[in-house]
Formats: sequence, structure tokens, C-alpha cells
Amino acid sequence: MRIEATELVDVVVLIPEPFRDERGLFTRTFDATEFDTHLGKPGASAAFVQDSQSRSVRGVIRGMHGRGGRGEAKLVRCARGTVHDVLVDIRPDSPTFGKQQAFTLDDETFTHLYVPPGFLHGFQAITDVADVCYRIDRPHDPTEDIGVAYNDPDLAIEWPLPVTIVSPRDASAASYADLRTKLGGTG
Repeated sequence: MRIEATELVDVVVLIPEPFRDERGLFTRTFDATEFDTHLGKPGASAAFVQDSQSRSVRGVIRGMHGRGGRGEAKLVRCARGTVHDVLVDIRPDSPTFGKQQAFTLDDETFTHLYVPPGFLHGFQAITDVADVCYRIDRPHDPTEDIGVAYNDPDLAIEWPLPVTIVSPRDASAASYADLRTKLGGTG
């Protein structure tokens, strides 16, 4: 497994290296020792306490979601299909505050994203069906949910496909300008 830095401070990509043969493949999708070593935080992997999975059809957007309070670290991967995954740094003191980066997650490369606390996260299903798995470091608390509209003009996220379905919650999410005001940042 390789672990690589991204353009966003503290976000890393975990890239499994599958063994393929005539039977198919085998891959290690997570290695706690390598993860902890790369982050320089012994035991960081032990903080993950909840796994969840979503299934989306082509064109669906889920996001942009974040979490207040202490935030939430998560490890995200696409177990089936392909998604266009987008992160936005909403940490006011971060050198990459307000910056975004997109990633392709799929069931061919098994790439994972480590998303530290303080990011908005969302994705669009690119294939007919996409299953996304999330491993988070705190039990979900809906009272701490943060949302920004997936089509917010200040974010100007370039989604690769026409949008087919968005939840009512995501369709009525707040603006990025309002969130910046609450956070006290200028990005």
C-alpha cells in the first residue's frame, strides 16, 4: 500500500497494490501500521469507530457535508463502481482554507481518501451503481451536521455529469458564504 499527500494539507490518498492472477485479485484495503506511521500519530487508526455504506445511482450527488464541533475524520473508498469525490478545506487556520480538490475513487484502483476533521465532502456517482464506504472516528451526531449546497456558485464545483438526484436536505443546504461567515474565514 502506498500513501501519498494531496494538494490539501493533511489529506492523504491510500493506494492499495492488488495482486492479480487468473482467479481475480487480492488486495489489502487498509493497514493500520502504515497509516499510523504515515500520519506520525501512533494509534490514529484505532480512533475509527463506525463504518457506513451508501449506494447511489448514476448522476446522484451526495454532499457537500461536514461536521461541526471537533469535526470528524473519515476514511472513504468506493467499493463498487466509480465516484467523483470532492473535498473543500473549511479549517479557517489552514493554509489551504477554501481550496478544493477532486479525486476519482473506484473499484479498480481501490484508492481511499483520508479526510481529517474540518472538510466538506461530497461525491457524484459516475457509474450506474456506486457503493461508497465511510469509516469515521466519531459516532454520527446529526446535531453537528454542516451542509453547503452542491451547486453553490462560490464553490463552483465542476461535477462531471448532469445531476440526476439530490436529497431534499442537500438541495436546500446553506451557502458557502454563510458557512465562511460562521467559521470566521476568508477563503
